[in-house]
Amino acid sequence: MQQGWNDMSYPSIDTLVSEVKGREILDARGNPTLEVDVILQNGVSGRAAVPTGTSCGINEAVELQDGDPSRFGGMGVLNAVDHVHRQLFEAIQDLDVRDQTTLDMAMCEVDGTEKKSRMGANAIIAVSMACARAAAASLQIPLYRYLGGIDARTLPVPMSTLINGGLPEGGTVDFQEFMVLPVGAPSFREATRMVAEIFHSLRRLLLSKGHHTGVGDEGGFCPFVGSHHEALDLILEAVMQAGFTAGPASENPQVLLAIDAAASEMRQQARAEGQAGYRFWRSGGPT
Repeated sequence: MQQGWNDMSYPSIDTLVSEVKGREILDARGNPTLEVDVILQNGVSGRAAVPTGTSCGINEAVELQDGDPSRFGGMGVLNAVDHVHRQLFEAIQDLDVRDQTTLDMAMCEVDGTEKKSRMGANAIIAVSMACARAAAASLQIPLYRYLGGIDARTLPVPMSTLINGGLPEGGTVDFQEFMVLPVGAPSFREATRMVAEIFHSLRRLLLSKGHHTGVGDEGGFCPFVGSHHEALDLILEAVMQAGFTAGPASENPQVLLAIDAAASEMRQQARAEGQAGYRFWRSGGPT
């Protein structure tokens, strides 16, 4: 954050945490998640909602769910909401939201576990993000400028999923996501356009090759392809048909390819099924 905006030597502008309100909401998939409001002594508030994931790696922070089968199939988050109102609020009450590090450390200390399994990573993240939004609102600046500084002008390159595989989709390839990165775009607007054009190019290509074009939970297509190599080849062809270049980063292409392999899940599956569980090994060797 820009030096000075969160400088604790500055006179207080009533940016201390006064109240925290949490609630259970539904995300775009219809799954329960948390939304949190952080209210400051100056009356300004910040609100944040956390996303839910379709899969969780063995080393990822824990999304705390109730486990009550009578509500949302055990996916409710009322216990996490209670942690927001009680332990997490007590940890950050009267702390200054401009000091994000102290806030986050206080909540992590209350949790006391490596994977945030006691309070829930969903509860901690929701409160943390709401504090950042409240701080930005108090300073009357956009959140991106509060986080990135007064000279913040650049957005990250979007990583957009085009083909889904792995355990969540039950498809024919082990890798969880096949993505494109429009690294050659001059702006985020143009990057979004490039991704959209490649997406529709891939749809036309899949139809021409007899693949179905249903989409998975992450928004990518789920064709029944023979190997991970075929999935990558389809994306490369779609990129070229859309009029863009793809290749190694050393060649300065407009588009790079990326994967989210969810390798820890594949390793667990392989241990249960034997080495044959790595289907991608049988399809031509390592990538």
